[in-house]
Amino acid sequence: MLISFSCDSTEDKKGRFLLKGNEKLKENDLNGAIDYYTEALKIDSEFNDALLNRAIVYERLNNLDLAIADYSKILEKGSNQDTLVYFQRGLAYLDNGEYYKGLNDAEQLLQMDDSNWKPYFLMGLVKEQLADLDGALEAFGKGLVLNPNNNDLLVNKATIHYYQKDYIDAENLLDQAEKNNPNEANIYNLRSMIAFEKENYQVAYDWVEKAITLNINEAYYYNNRGLYRLFLDDLEKGLDDINFSLKKNPKNPFAWRNKGIYYYMKGDKSLALKYLGDALKSDPEMDLAKTYYNQSLDL
Repeated sequence: MLISFSCDSTEDKKGRFLLKGNEKLKENDLNGAIDYYTEALKIDSEFNDALLNRAIVYERLNNLDLAIADYSKILEKGSNQDTLVYFQRGLAYLDNGEYYKGLNDAEQLLQMDDSNWKPYFLMGLVKEQLADLDGALEAFGKGLVLNPNNNDLLVNKATIHYYQKDYIDAENLLDQAEKNNPNEANIYNLRSMIAFEKENYQVAYDWVEKAITLNINEAYYYNNRGLYRLFLDDLEKGLDDINFSLKKNPKNPFAWRNKGIYYYMKGDKSLALKYLGDALKSDPEMDLAKTYYNQSLDL
């Protein structure tokens, strides 16, 4: 996704800073990459390639406000990269909890190009967060018409079926996604969530372990593993996973819920109510949160 800058002269400073930033990124030195992109922008504050690359790295570091600011600066003056930037900014808005702004970017993308799967993918993600599950299914379905073997669309459509407790359709979509790419970690994370709903806690744990093996950086997987460990009576390791997940993503209300469940299981009424209450403020209908909040009242 990163933009490479080619220049005739190696003396072109902003180009060399961009290339050095890209090299740092290949070495997984994200902060080093940002430093070089910032140096390029000191030379030319409207250098779109550096703005875009820096925004993408900010997003990977969960510095969403900074990412959104860089994307917006590109869009303010127009760019031949508009569709990419709208898509990336929409994802950043989504992760930042600014769902209606993400919806606006998805709608803008559809106006610009409705023959690409990405606007439908973004629209589906936003509709999911706005609790419009039928709208999300419709959006993901339209995307799959354009790109039938796209695993992002397949897994996210399966996720909506999971939310609707339609596990058969969810698992059929996951089977198709696994045939396309058996190394897609999200497949196994969702399989773990389905197994947990069926109270197959060890199976759920085994599936999420596979997901973590394939992607060690995803905070949600550790949060799920923490929850499964709680139900397997491995409370302290469960809390370690949940806290690790919160360090990577402190805004995840499902991690607050799981931490509340941990404190309920430990008999700590005050902390159980605090974390479960925080989760319910975010989503009053969150699975397990209301149940354990009410049970915590009786501790």
